[in-house]
Amino acid sequence: MKAKTLPSKRKARPERSAHRDWYKLDLSAIVYPTLQRRDFSSVYRLSVLLKEEIQPQILQKAVDLAMCRFPTYKVAIRKGLFWRYLEPNHRPGPYVARDVRNPCQPMNFRANNRYLIRFYYYGGRISLEAHHSLGDGTGGMCVLQTVTAVYLRLLGREIENGGFVLDVDAQPDKAELEDAYMKYANAKVCPPRPGEKAYRVRGTKEPFYTLNIVDGILSVREVIAVAKKYQATVTEYLNAVLLYALLRKQEKEWHFRLRPVKIAMPVNLRRFFPSGTLRNFITMIYPGIDPRLGEYTFEEIVLHVHHYMRYYINEKFLRGDITTNAATQRNPLIRVVPLFLKDLVVRQFYRNVQDKNSSAGLTNMGALEVPEGMKPYIERFDIYMGQPFSSRTNCAIISFGDVLTVNFASSIIEADVERYFFRKLVSDGLHVRIESNRETDDE
Repeated sequence: MKAKTLPSKRKARPERSAHRDWYKLDLSAIVYPTLQRRDFSSVYRLSVLLKEEIQPQILQKAVDLAMCRFPTYKVAIRKGLFWRYLEPNHRPGPYVARDVRNPCQPMNFRANNRYLIRFYYYGGRISLEAHHSLGDGTGGMCVLQTVTAVYLRLLGREIENGGFVLDVDAQPDKAELEDAYMKYANAKVCPPRPGEKAYRVRGTKEPFYTLNIVDGILSVREVIAVAKKYQATVTEYLNAVLLYALLRKQEKEWHFRLRPVKIAMPVNLRRFFPSGTLRNFITMIYPGIDPRLGEYTFEEIVLHVHHYMRYYINEKFLRGDITTNAATQRNPLIRVVPLFLKDLVVRQFYRNVQDKNSSAGLTNMGALEVPEGMKPYIERFDIYMGQPFSSRTNCAIISFGDVLTVNFASSIIEADVERYFFRKLVSDGLHVRIESNRETDDE
């Protein structure tokens, strides 16, 4: 006979979030809270610019309805003895707020009702900011587009599900919640990492907390046409332009010796491994140029980047890379080391080795698709990698329709890299419209 269950005096949790009490941090997410400090958080921003003014009360309703569909984003971060973990967050929120001048501000884990995600509005713009411990840009884009779709539906628009827009009435698929790294980290060898220090951009650090934003708005058709002249893809061409800008910056500075110029570029592993995870599933590659070997023409830079991409961006190399990353977490001795010691070692390694392995960051989210019913209401998307860990600039690229945006974020006053970058685009015949949150023009 089945025993009767006594009614609980506690309020029942929502059904969609009751299936799990906590989530282990994925392989990438383990690092991000370790780097947390008073003036730095690993926070990125995604924005959609609609063609009409945002109604904040309606947007709040959309956030409330949509967030229950994303259990790994409606969480708080907690500390255990050996590891951090995410637990479901049933506190009120997250609340939408009017946008701020300096985005991607440090995220206190105890503030904002312990949510690691923020929503902002300004004019026709909806912005999402998320701590990287929750997921990468692909997961964040699912949240942003789903919230936007629900918002438009509340205004009476007919928007279908599909692509990044998920069904808010459906149960989350198990694949959305998985740590895909551990699923595919099964190469038979752990390839070593190149560790030579790269050129570091020098500049005057802005006061706390100031993030300088410079956006370049271009035509996708024009950029594709120029990239084809160099027999390159858009990503290869824009990588080459950023390397060119960094080389110019190093040339103009006083230096004791030249150093390699390298870009830290995340690769979306979902392109190579069948995973529907909404958590982190990226790895880094480092295209670069070593000026100590001689002077490079721009055509040579493009060719070098082209062959680097072809050589490293494939399933076998990427599987080996994530296997190297997973080896530490799988080590039984490291697993039982107390969390405070893990934090100390990881922080020192990142500061002294990993962060010095690149001169700038660049990510390309590619061409975004939305459900057909949403297209008439959207002007463009933006993406920001957020505040750099050290004095440098981060560059992010995204396109929608014929609009390609290049979004720079920097915590230093000088904008030399951005200036060299956009001047090169203009010299190649591209039309660029510049937007910025800076008070004065740097030209």
